[in-house]
Amino acid sequence: MRSNNPVFARSEEFNRATTPHSDPSQWTIDLNGDAGSATPQAPARTDRMTVDSVVEKTGITLGLVALAAAVTWFLTPSLDTPGALGVTMTFAMGGAIVGFVLAMVNSFKKVISPGLVLAYAAVEGVFVGGFSKAIAGMFAEGSPGIVFQAVLATIIAFAATLGAYKFFNIQVTEKFRKVVTISLFAFVGVIIVNFILSFTPLVNEGGLRGFGMLGLLVSAVAVVLAVFMLILDFDYVEKGVAAGLPQRESWRAAFGLTVTLVWLYIEILRILAIFANND
Repeated sequence: MRSNNPVFARSEEFNRATTPHSDPSQWTIDLNGDAGSATPQAPARTDRMTVDSVVEKTGITLGLVALAAAVTWFLTPSLDTPGALGVTMTFAMGGAIVGFVLAMVNSFKKVISPGLVLAYAAVEGVFVGGFSKAIAGMFAEGSPGIVFQAVLATIIAFAATLGAYKFFNIQVTEKFRKVVTISLFAFVGVIIVNFILSFTPLVNEGGLRGFGMLGLLVSAVAVVLAVFMLILDFDYVEKGVAAGLPQRESWRAAFGLTVTLVWLYIEILRILAIFANND
């Protein structure tokens, strides 16, 4: 079964992990079980990807995102100075554009590059720091409280999704993968079109990404999609560990989780900003 997840689709190891063996020469007989039983045999490895290695690599990438965000927050000018908001948004937009390019490169590489994953994390941290500071300045009088709330909500959403995935033993079907992936690409396509049109008179106040009720609805849809993407991430990590994939694939898993968690954080921050704007 080939992956539809854009992060894992180019990984031959991940796709083999979800493809049943059909060649009888790859079957082995269980001498301790029934005489007629046959089970697939994964190749023996000493450098297998494990849950611990995925957690370690994800911790490194998220830590780099947080560090770069903090540096960006403190190095950009205070928002009470003239032109500071423009400078901060320039950092945010620059980080977003470069981060998107690096995300595409990482997603379509067959062999994952830890260096590119870390580069993505650093650049994405610049975007997160700049965007967070701009939102705090526009909707929370410069207080980082709204940012802490978004971080806490993201952690809770992640933990709740992981808990539901394990406790309810959620099974990811091929139909679910296709629906989520198609919905994701459709959402990204609409947002890109909206971004381009925002530079024309056709779209006012950000359009779909504004800070009104329409923006709230779009961000709510994005949060649901991000949670579904987390489920896909958990599923492929679980299958990859079970299949004994090489340890370097831990970086691909970490990259996928980082992309999803950053997206989830940004959308939650936008929702909190919209509520603060309407108070």
